[in-house]
Amino acid sequence: MIRPAFALLALALAPSAFALEYDPASAYVANCVVNWRSEVFRAKWWAGPGQGPDEVDTVANPWDSPWERAPAGTPTGCPDQENPGEPGNPGEPGTPGTVLLSHLLAEEERLTSAPLMQQVRSSIRTLDNASVEAVAPSRSQNPVNVKRVESILDESRFEYLFPLRAPEYSYRGFLQAVAKFPAVCGDYADGRDAEAICRKTLATMFAHFAQETGAHESWRPEEEYRQALFHVREMGWKEGDRNGYNGECQGSGWIAETWPCGTFSDGSFKSYFGRGAKQLSYNYNYGPFSDAMYGDVRTLLDAPERVADTWLNLASATFFFTYPQPPKPSMLHVIDGTWQPNDADRADGLVPGFGVTTLIINGGVECGGNAEHAQSANRIAYYRAFAATLGVPVPADEVLGCKGMKQFGESGAGALPIYWENNWTEQPGCKLVGYQTAFLALKPGDYVGCVRVAFPDVEIVDDTKG
Repeated sequence: MIRPAFALLALALAPSAFALEYDPASAYVANCVVNWRSEVFRAKWWAGPGQGPDEVDTVANPWDSPWERAPAGTPTGCPDQENPGEPGNPGEPGTPGTVLLSHLLAEEERLTSAPLMQQVRSSIRTLDNASVEAVAPSRSQNPVNVKRVESILDESRFEYLFPLRAPEYSYRGFLQAVAKFPAVCGDYADGRDAEAICRKTLATMFAHFAQETGAHESWRPEEEYRQALFHVREMGWKEGDRNGYNGECQGSGWIAETWPCGTFSDGSFKSYFGRGAKQLSYNYNYGPFSDAMYGDVRTLLDAPERVADTWLNLASATFFFTYPQPPKPSMLHVIDGTWQPNDADRADGLVPGFGVTTLIINGGVECGGNAEHAQSANRIAYYRAFAATLGVPVPADEVLGCKGMKQFGESGAGALPIYWENNWTEQPGCKLVGYQTAFLALKPGDYVGCVRVAFPDVEIVDDTKG
């Protein structure tokens, strides 16, 4: 294997009995721990000269920096190893050999056995598409969660609440979107009030629909909160348009390889502009959504228009509602009480309430600062209106806005690592990380897939069959 040229740079390798201070002129291998400005940082992967820990607070995404904060008091120093590569790159895979599939499956089970991981897995479970397609209003065989929604929101009330909706958004399509994710308005075995949670879920979801896809035309006789689901496609875009949200399709990076973009007959890439009630955008969102819906990333990458033209226009919203985006919890877990803020969350102003759901959806634009952003204020008004209509109490002390809130952090209760990455050891395996990779720990089979990529010279022996 050809070693990268940057391996010739001076690496900080030797552990020291003294505190290791970060040196901007040095490079650091994975798992180096350094002091920097009175804090302790760990290298997640190889960090080149000048890639300092101060980037942690300035990058847009955790995976854009090779560093992460380590707990105070963590011993500093570096392992005695050669350069392990970069994120998304297998690097040096370790000693060639074999590993038993049963061992890998047992290790995957061990690493994902934490209670919160199990709760997340339960909340994102899906119903098979044949059963979803059979769902129809008032059908006696509808799933339990769909029947609960119907009891709260029948078709006539749906029509009343969304009188300006585009025809692609149907009541049946909404019921199918709910059916796909049984945890949405589902039952609770621990005594939580499923109907109250469902009502609050609907009010929250609809308020965000009104902001994301509403007509926002004050001259209309319909109140603005009832103008939701007006837009199916992002304004200014139509099917067949080129060069829309597909910059990640170029090249051979892991994002393009993991979620390969579809193409038109002339070879140009399909456009992944906003579609549906959540205005799903970019191939790295269409791909995971397609995988959740069909078990195949290519289905919607090749036919993104289905997110506008079918019940997927609403299922994209229930998908977003149930899936966490660490360090953010899922909106479902905020509403049903599974997410409980810890001290770090509370110090950042993150407490249960409608406001924190806005932070999850669009916190980078609408939250923080000393005054409520206009878009956030809209969401609050819409939420109050839907809550009144659906019988959802709004306590006087519920935090409905997100002014003053900081972004979710790596020390918060929602910072669940849900991706697999090379464990950078000689023992074939992968580890859980909080930054996005091609392998999702919530998806069966991805752990073994990660090991195959990280250790290409290791044979995985299937000993699980008779």
